[in-house]
Amino acid sequence: MTSRERVLKAINFQVPDRPPVFATITPQVAEKVSAYLNIPYEPPLDSLLSSRISHTKLLTALGNDCVCVGACTSDSSPSKTLADGTIVNEWGMHFKNVGLYNEFSKFPLEHARTVADIESYDFPDPFGQGRFDEATAAIKKYKKTHAIVADLETSIFETAWYLVGLEKLLMDMANQEPYVEALFDKVMEINVEIGKKLVELGADIVWAGDDFGSQQGMIMSPEAWRRIFKPRIKTMIQEFKSVNPDVKVAWHSCGSIFPIIPDFVEIGLDILNPLQPLAKDMDPELLKRTFGKDLVLFGGIDIQELFPYAAPEEIKNNVRKMAAVVGENGGYIIAPAHNIQDDTPVENILAFFDAVKELAQE
Repeated sequence: MTSRERVLKAINFQVPDRPPVFATITPQVAEKVSAYLNIPYEPPLDSLLSSRISHTKLLTALGNDCVCVGACTSDSSPSKTLADGTIVNEWGMHFKNVGLYNEFSKFPLEHARTVADIESYDFPDPFGQGRFDEATAAIKKYKKTHAIVADLETSIFETAWYLVGLEKLLMDMANQEPYVEALFDKVMEINVEIGKKLVELGADIVWAGDDFGSQQGMIMSPEAWRRIFKPRIKTMIQEFKSVNPDVKVAWHSCGSIFPIIPDFVEIGLDILNPLQPLAKDMDPELLKRTFGKDLVLFGGIDIQELFPYAAPEEIKNNVRKMAAVVGENGGYIIAPAHNIQDDTPVENILAFFDAVKELAQE
């Protein structure tokens, strides 16, 4: 069974030879694993959050059944690096690479107050020159053998907070400042256009998302989420399926979001990610029992404690358990619950991929 056949069966609730795998890694992990395997390192592609769409040769060599593509930085509006090392991307966000992550130092809309502030801002052109060149090339190369996943990463909420600042955004949401919904609509509009173009190019899955949860619960009330985000996510799903009714839509949200999962089902979501197993009420087995007939589950392998600290055989045992329970009757893409981090030993990363491959032989 090819990787593509395996994924298409799983996301249509059919039983493949084993659950398909789709892991993502940080650049530090890609560099470390490439050196360990003595293969050339691929630098990450330039996009807002590029971990998912980068290191494709390495990840397919390791065993990924999906290839992720996205909208890269436009040739006409590239990222810039200032003298002090600050990176300014085409959204106008200022950040520095600090360790494993980016630390934001300036929010370009931190003084926004009115709808006019949003209307006058210079947002990126979703169809800027060169935006889809990398995606087009990857789809041409991998479409026959792998499932193609279009990555939108931060679709509404998170991009808005990178523009405004999280504290201000949450306060202004609570106070129903008029600019907030105009900002959400503009960010959503850009992501809808990008997603529709990637579906047109051949994506099988659109992977959108925003983090609405913390370890212990949601970072906003379910009622606020339903008022502000639910109708916009519904619009996104409908827009993507207007291009191809067969495309599947995945939504990523870290943390504990159990109260709103029925809402995702109601608005037509196909795939839920990342199933952070140590977050409250997000145990993958519970989610399978509760929502397994309505949602394909994607993720579920712990990266907080298991991946960095367990022995390789423990990794393999967890993969077997998840495949047997969450993968029963299809409807499961096995994956770590986020990008594999640099605190994970190479041996554990290879044990994960080896264990998934071995499932087809059992």
